[in-house]
Amino acid sequence: MKRPEGFDRPQVVAPPPEPKPRRRTKAPAPEMIPESTPATEPGTIPRTPDAVPAADSDRTSRRAVRRAARQRRRFEKSEVRRFTRRSRRRRVAWAVTLGIVVTMASLVAVAVYSPLLALTTIQIDGTSRLNPDDLHAAVDGQLDTPLALIDFDRITEELGDFPLVRSYVTETVPPHTLIIQIVEREPVGSLATGSGFDLVDPAGVVIEKSQARIPGVPLIDIGGEGSDSAAFDAAVEVLIALPQPVLVQLDTIVAGTRDDVELTLAGGGAKIIWGSADDSAIKARILAAALAQNYPNVVEYNVSAPGQLTYR
Repeated sequence: MKRPEGFDRPQVVAPPPEPKPRRRTKAPAPEMIPESTPATEPGTIPRTPDAVPAADSDRTSRRAVRRAARQRRRFEKSEVRRFTRRSRRRRVAWAVTLGIVVTMASLVAVAVYSPLLALTTIQIDGTSRLNPDDLHAAVDGQLDTPLALIDFDRITEELGDFPLVRSYVTETVPPHTLIIQIVEREPVGSLATGSGFDLVDPAGVVIEKSQARIPGVPLIDIGGEGSDSAAFDAAVEVLIALPQPVLVQLDTIVAGTRDDVELTLAGGGAKIIWGSADDSAIKARILAAALAQNYPNVVEYNVSAPGQLTYR
């Protein structure tokens, strides 16, 4: 069998084609991770879009739990305040009271014992017959004493040595002053005595002694009775009732008893029959009106009957 032409020729085998170089493809750019999404750490499972809502829900639930806890604490605190309001008010009241007591005690201690309020000045007012220096010398033993510790009983004893002092009023003026307001005895008349004349006040206290009769002061004639007699009281009651224009014209008042009082005007003037010392205020007004008329040649006025006037 005849072989086909060229069968016996050695066949040339073409070398296999060289593989084409693989085209390098550009790696895709990594996705931008949102700032709020933390980067996946090595070895951790990457978060998938399906896991994001679960994390937000967990965070929301935690916030709700914290909010509920805060609300619970506020509620508990309000309940505690509501149930302890009375006790808190009681404690506040006690604290305020204690503070006031402590403050007052401190002020009292300062006022009583502190030398900042010591007596350094004594002021004497209201004297006319008395010498204020004599009064000051009698009471100045309490200088440098705190005002709250001044011994007023001692002052009473010291001023009692002055017969002309009828009464007095003291006033402390912080920080260092004591004011003593003196009320002197006012003379009402003079009494004749074996040694002269005694100037007396309505209480019969001797204000001044004199060998001669004291001018400008009516003479009280009570027939040798003392200042503790009813006749003296009747004469004083009439003298006190007389107005000043009548009193300056009076020379002598004679009182044998309470129901027998007579007056004599100065300068040889008229005599006034007063009668009883009762209703002296009414009689004094009638006599003042009669004397103001200046009746001529009148030697005697009679006001012994209240509301009536006769003259001679």
